[in-house]
Amino acid sequence: MCGIVGYIGGQPAAPILVEGLARLEYRGYDSAGIGVLTSGKPKVLRTVGRVRDLEASLPKRLTGTVGIGHTRWATHGPASEENAHPHASADGRILLVHNGILDNATALRERLTAEGVTLHSDTDTEVLAHLVAAAEGDSLEEQVLAALRQVTGTYAIAVASADQPDRVVVARNGSPLVLGIGEHEMFVASDVAALVRHTSQVVHLDEGELATVTRDGFHTFTADATSTTKTPETIDVEAEQWERGGHEHFMHKEMHEQPETLQRMLSGRLDDRFATARLDGLQLEPRELRAFRRVKVLGCGSAYYVGQMGASMIEDLARIPADAEAASEFRYRNPIIEPDTLYVAVSQSGETADTLFAVREIQRKGGRVVGLVNVVGSSIARECDGGVYLHAGPEVAVASTKALTHMGIGFALLAVALGRVRDLSFADGQRIINGLKQIPDQVGEILEQEDAIATVAKRIADAQSMFFVGRVRGYPVAREGAQKLKEISYRHAEAYQTSELKHGPLALISPELPTVAIVPDDELLDRNLGACHEIAARRGPLVVVTHEGVELGDLRGDRIDVPRNEPELDPLLLTIPLQLLAYHAALALGHDIDKPRNLAKSVTVE
Repeated sequence: MCGIVGYIGGQPAAPILVEGLARLEYRGYDSAGIGVLTSGKPKVLRTVGRVRDLEASLPKRLTGTVGIGHTRWATHGPASEENAHPHASADGRILLVHNGILDNATALRERLTAEGVTLHSDTDTEVLAHLVAAAEGDSLEEQVLAALRQVTGTYAIAVASADQPDRVVVARNGSPLVLGIGEHEMFVASDVAALVRHTSQVVHLDEGELATVTRDGFHTFTADATSTTKTPETIDVEAEQWERGGHEHFMHKEMHEQPETLQRMLSGRLDDRFATARLDGLQLEPRELRAFRRVKVLGCGSAYYVGQMGASMIEDLARIPADAEAASEFRYRNPIIEPDTLYVAVSQSGETADTLFAVREIQRKGGRVVGLVNVVGSSIARECDGGVYLHAGPEVAVASTKALTHMGIGFALLAVALGRVRDLSFADGQRIINGLKQIPDQVGEILEQEDAIATVAKRIADAQSMFFVGRVRGYPVAREGAQKLKEISYRHAEAYQTSELKHGPLALISPELPTVAIVPDDELLDRNLGACHEIAARRGPLVVVTHEGVELGDLRGDRIDVPRNEPELDPLLLTIPLQLLAYHAALALGHDIDKPRNLAKSVTVE
C-alpha cells in the first residue's frame, strides 16, 4: 500500500527519493510527496496523482542531502495535497511519513485541537508529527519514543528534524521497514524495491524495533531504548528485474516469465528416488509431518483462492482434511487452534497485514504455522516456524499472476510431501512428480495462444457483468478468474459452483451476461457440459475453458484449450488462460493494468 523512502548521505536527496518512490508505485497510491532538509527551512513538496507529477513539480535546484518521501493510499481523508505526506509540525521543523493506521487518532486530534494546535489535514499521520514536536527529550530519538507511547495502532514511520539534520529516526509496528546500507550513506524504505539500484545490503527491522540512521551507519533499539544487534543481509535481486523489459505492462511480462520461473522453483525440489518433494525450509521431519491430522490454509484475495486449490490437492493426495479460510476473518472469530493441525499462511509479499496477524494469533495459541511467501526476509517469512519460498522473482503488477501459479506449485509440493509420509503410493507420488515437471512447458503452450485468447477477451470486454463457473477442483479456478477480471477491467464478475446455477443464479442468464465455464476432462465432464447447455438454452454467451480433445457437441461459443496434466494439477493450468483473458479485456478497455484503481499490491493495513 503506502510507500516510504528515506535517504541520508552525501548526494542530493530529492532525485534518490523520487526514484525510490517510482519503484514503489506498484504498491498502490493516490498522492506522493517528499521532504528535504535544506540549509534553511525544510522544504516539503506534495501532489495528488503519480510520482511523475511530483517530479515535474520539483524546483530545478533543491539542495539538501537528507530527506524522506512517501506514496499515500488514502485511509483517513480523501486524496488531496493537504492529506499527502510528509506532514510537518506547526513550526515546520519536524517532518514525518507514516504507513499504517493510528487507532486513537480521533481522540488525539481532539486533544491537540483543545491545546490550540491547528490541524491542516484529515489524516492520522499529522497528529504524530505534532506529538513528536511537542515531546520532551534531548534527542530526536527520545522525542519519537515519547510520541509513540501516546499512540495505538500500526505504523512504519520515518522522522527528520531540522534541529538534528544528521539523522533520520524510523520505527516499525505492524508495517514493514528496511534499512539499506551504502558507502557513507544510508537508505530507508518500506520495500527493498526502492533500494535495489543503490545497495544489496539491507537490515529488516523487527516488530516494535526502531533505528537511527546517519551517513555512517545505523543503530537499532527497542521501545524501552535497549540496543539491539542486527546483521545485514544480502538481497539477491537485480534492478533489471523491476523493469518491464520491452513489455507494455509488468503484468504481461510476469505472465510470460512463468515457464522460466516455475522451472527455477522446481529445481532441486523434486525427489525421483523417493517420489516426493524436498521442502527443507519447512523444518519438519517426516515423523512430524505424519503427526498432523488437519491442514488449514490462510490467505487473502488470490492467495485465498489458490489456497482452496491447495487444500483440495492436500485432501486428494495426503488424504487428510484440509480447507482454506480468508485470513482477514480468521482471528476475529476466536479460532480453535489445534496442536495436530498444520497452518499454512500464503502471501506474495509476505507483508499482508491480515495474514500476518493470523500467524501471530496461531502462534499465541501454540499452533504450528508455515509460510508460502515470495519475498525473502519478509515479515511472514521471518515470523513463521518454517516455510517454502516461491522464488517467482519480483512481481510488480498489482494483479498477481506468476506468484499465484508459484503458490499453486508450492501447495502441490506440500501435498506430495504430506502424502508420501502417509498412504500416497510410490507410483502416485511419481505420477505427480512427473506432472510437475511438465507444468513449465505446458504453461508456455498456453501462453502461445495469447492472440486467440485476446480475440475472445475483446468480445466479452463490453459486458457489464459476467459469471465464472466451475465444480470441485474447478471452483477455485473460477473464483480466481472472476477476481482477475474485477481487479483490472472493473467489470462485475461473480464465481459460482456450476451445480449452484439452478439454485438461483440461472435467473440472471441472458444474451448480455457471458459465462466463463471451467470444464476439465474429469469425472464431472458430463455434468459440466449439461450446465453449459442450460446456459446456452437461455442464450447466454459461453467461453468454455477445457482440455484438448473434449467434444462440446453443438455448444456454441468460444473455446480455450489447455493441455492435460494429472487431475490434481489441472487447476494450475486452467488458471493461465484466465490471466490472459483478464489482461486483454482490460487492455481493450484502456485501463491502467499494472495500477488498478483503489487497489494496492501489498495490503499492510487491516
